[in-house]
Amino acid sequence: MCRPSRGQQAAELGISSALSRIEKKNNTALHLKTVMSNVQSQEGSTAYDKPFTEEMIMIDGGGGAARWPGKHDRFPSMAAAEEGQWVLMATGRSPTNIAVIKYWGKRDEALILPVNDSISVTLDPDHLSATTTVAVSPSFPSDRMWLNGKEISLSGGRFQSCLREIRKRAQDVEDEKKGIRIKKEDWGKLHVHIASYNNFPTAAGLASSAAGLACFVFTLGKLMNVKEDHGELSSIARQGSGSACRSIYGGFVKWCMGKNNDGSDSIAVQLADEAHWNDLVIIIAVVSSKQKETSSTSGMRDSVETSPLLQYRAQTVVPERVLKMEEAIKSRNFESFARIISLVEKWNQSEGTPRVAYTFDAGPNAVLIAPNRKNATILLQKLLYYFPPQDNDLSSYMVGDKSILSDAGLKSIEDVEALPAPAETKMPSQKFKGDVSYFICSRLGAGPKVVTDESLALIDSVTGLPKGV
Repeated sequence: MCRPSRGQQAAELGISSALSRIEKKNNTALHLKTVMSNVQSQEGSTAYDKPFTEEMIMIDGGGGAARWPGKHDRFPSMAAAEEGQWVLMATGRSPTNIAVIKYWGKRDEALILPVNDSISVTLDPDHLSATTTVAVSPSFPSDRMWLNGKEISLSGGRFQSCLREIRKRAQDVEDEKKGIRIKKEDWGKLHVHIASYNNFPTAAGLASSAAGLACFVFTLGKLMNVKEDHGELSSIARQGSGSACRSIYGGFVKWCMGKNNDGSDSIAVQLADEAHWNDLVIIIAVVSSKQKETSSTSGMRDSVETSPLLQYRAQTVVPERVLKMEEAIKSRNFESFARIISLVEKWNQSEGTPRVAYTFDAGPNAVLIAPNRKNATILLQKLLYYFPPQDNDLSSYMVGDKSILSDAGLKSIEDVEALPAPAETKMPSQKFKGDVSYFICSRLGAGPKVVTDESLALIDSVTGLPKGV
């Protein structure tokens, strides 16, 4: 008989130690002696070079059979891995969206159920997005979250609601590369660390909460292997921030108000993807990146409580506009699309047909939508004529797709200063230098995506804390 290797000797010692504890409780431990005697014949002399613990011995409590752990069994499930220091992470990126038919007012504050349907355009996440990394480890004593580098409380209802709903739907997760296996019933015992970053101002009326909460839900769902089913993720995101449900999809998205009291049918659906009408160009004039004085939530609550016309809008005006907007999107009819939103009066009137549409969310920043690149460059020339930059740095005055500057023939501040007055201006008009902080140029974009480049993760895979903390 071959002499046992050191690994086998250690393994046998480990099993014997575990056996002495188990024999007191379980008669099936007698079968382990057979396993020990067959170590060499079953696995070879070098199959196990580290001691076995009690948790690594497989016992069938029903039939009394014991078996040697196979390769799959050596993944540390929660029972075996709680003493480890492993960190498992997922990173996602989600876009923001701009509503072209607004939801304004809730019929249920707790579940965030709106009083009317709404429709939005999803912006290119390369220009405006939230990035979120979620990490899980048995060493984390509590759930923690950092937003733009600053730790925030997770005790608020909206985060807890989303986290609770995702945990309910968590499935088994296995990472063979890292040797980690988490059973779905064990997710409730684990805590998470969440780091999120917006590449645009938070709470300034640019739907940062939509991008952030959508990314929160999407990335948690990826980490916990949650399966999307009939808009379920959008329903969960809605409980964090109403407009977040629309950022679960790209292109044109409709948030259906639903009828059920439990909100189960209040979900987002994609009307058309980002390729359907890819000529559209969106320009945002950022008047202020400061946090809004009145939040969307409190503004809606005030409207519901004080406006006698709100219910009329929700019940009579919006349904017809939603149908017309859906048809305009389907047929790519910009004239109808623009008229439904609103009009940029002087230019549209002077041309005899809409050339640009505009809208506002809760903040002071204007969102302008052009049907194509040509109209977008003309629009930009008009905007920069009236709102030139405060300093001479033209490049930093445009965020996102900067190439529109050269398309508009604007390569320097001198080009801006040389712009002629717009044709619809009948007399010398006042310029408002410095009134606009900067412009953002974007286009329709896709929904959330997993970020696979680990260097872009916001959390350190060793410490489980945000990078730089």
